[in-house]
Amino acid sequence: MFNPELLPDITSYHSANEPLTLQWVGMEDIAVPFSLALPDGKLLPVAAKADLLVSLDRADAKGIHMSRLHLILNEQLANRKLDKTCLSQLLERMISSQQGISRNAKIKLKFDVTLEKGSLLSNEIGYQSYPVILTAQQTHNEVSYGLELAIPYSSTCPCSASLSQQLYGAAIDAQFSGATIDKQDLLQWVQSKAGSVATPHSQRSYAYLKLALSDQYLLDIPELIFKFESLIATPVQTAVKREDEQEFARLNAENLMFCEDAARRIKGELERMQYVDDYWFKVEHQESLHAHNAVVIDQKHQGLAYSLS
Repeated sequence: MFNPELLPDITSYHSANEPLTLQWVGMEDIAVPFSLALPDGKLLPVAAKADLLVSLDRADAKGIHMSRLHLILNEQLANRKLDKTCLSQLLERMISSQQGISRNAKIKLKFDVTLEKGSLLSNEIGYQSYPVILTAQQTHNEVSYGLELAIPYSSTCPCSASLSQQLYGAAIDAQFSGATIDKQDLLQWVQSKAGSVATPHSQRSYAYLKLALSDQYLLDIPELIFKFESLIATPVQTAVKREDEQEFARLNAENLMFCEDAARRIKGELERMQYVDDYWFKVEHQESLHAHNAVVIDQKHQGLAYSLS
C-alpha cells in the first residue's frame, strides 16, 4: 500500500555541499486571485502573480520547503480580500513553515487594477487598467510595505502653446487689418478652416511611483490612483462623447505643463503624505515634437526606494 511518508525528502535529510546562507530563495509568478476593497465598499476581483521568498539562514540546510509557501499562499490569500492583516499573517506563516531555517520573508504581488471611470460631462462609463506591484516584507521581525504604480495622463507643452498663440495673433492681425473688428466676422473666421492656424503639441505622459509605506498603514490603492489623477488634472479618458473631448481640451489648456511642472505637483503631494516613509518617482512625457522623451526622476532618500523591488 502506498505511503506518502516513505517518499524521499532531500530538503529535510540532506545537508548543503558548501554551507552558506542565502538572502532570498523562493518562487516567482504564482497565479493567485483575490479582491481589493473599493472606496464605495464593493470588492474588485484581481488576478495576480505572486513572488514568494524566504531567507535561507541556516548555512548547512540543503534548501527551503518551497511547496509549503505555495500552499500557504492559497490558504491565506486566494479568493480573499487583500488587507494588512492578511499580508502580515502570510509573512509569519511563510517563516514558520520553514521550521527554523528562515528568519525573513517577502511577497510581491503583481496585478492590474481595473477601475470604473466616468466621462467628464456626458456621464458615459468606461474602464481603465493600472499596473500595480505591492510588496510586503518581514525582516528582523519588522514588516514593511512597498507600492509601485504607473499612472497615464495627458500633457500640453506651455512653450508650444505660447508659440501657437503668437501665430494665431499674427493671423488675426493679417486677416483683419482695420482698426476695429466686427464680432460676427471674427467668430465666423475663428470657426472656419482658415481660423485653424496652429495647435500646441501634446503628449501621452506617465507618472511612475515607488512608495515605501509605514508599517501602520496600507494604502487604499484605487483611492490613491484617483488622488494623483485629480492632482495632475489631465488624466486619460475612457468612453467619451464630443462634449467630453472638448472638456478634455479645455482642461489641457488650463493645465499647460512641462514635465517639471507635473513632477512638482507629484513631489509636493508625496511630501505631504505622512504615511509615505520614502519615495522614488519618474515623470515621462513622450514627446510628439521629438523622437525622444522628456523626463524627471526624483526621490526622498538616496537609494532606499529602489530596495522595494
